Amino acid sequence: MIHHISVSAKNPQLVAQTLAKVLKGQAAPFPPHPGSYIVFPGDEHGTAVEVYPLGSEIVPGTAPDEQCMFVHNDNPSMFTATHAAISVPVTQEEIEQVGMSAGWRVVRCNRDSLFDVMEFWVENRLMIELLTPEMASQYLAFTKHPEKLQEVFATATN
Repeated sequence: MIHHISVSAKNPQLVAQTLAKVLKGQAAPFPPHPGSYIVFPGDEHGTAVEVYPLGSEIVPGTAPDEQCMFVHNDNPSMFTATHAAISVPVTQEEIEQVGMSAGWRVVRCNRDSLFDVMEFWVENRLMIELLTPEMASQYLAFTKHPEKLQEVFATATN
């Protein structure tokens, strides 16, 4: 189970506040990395999204027992392969309204005739797949059955 994920944004505060709307949660400053924010819906899973300034990178500590550190990359890519699928307690219409008010691309998509997601393009550069309760049911119906997963991935071609 994934409990939290971190992403980067040009405007971390705005992104955190916007994500808090679709997660029905709260956004707050994230002290471990100044300029960052954390979004938490307060659910039973401890779900959270950390939003760092664009260009933030997490690197390993230099000593064997030193924890990770934050550094800044002055030339970050505007896109990333990192994304997350997050169940939200709102409707498709609410997701579209929140995305539209932020000026972000939002589109309902079907993933290989298995389940639907809302592609929610944060700052039009980072995709987060939002799943309404209906979509989450579709997703779980697929992913809770290992035989279905094996069948789909066994027939996939590269």
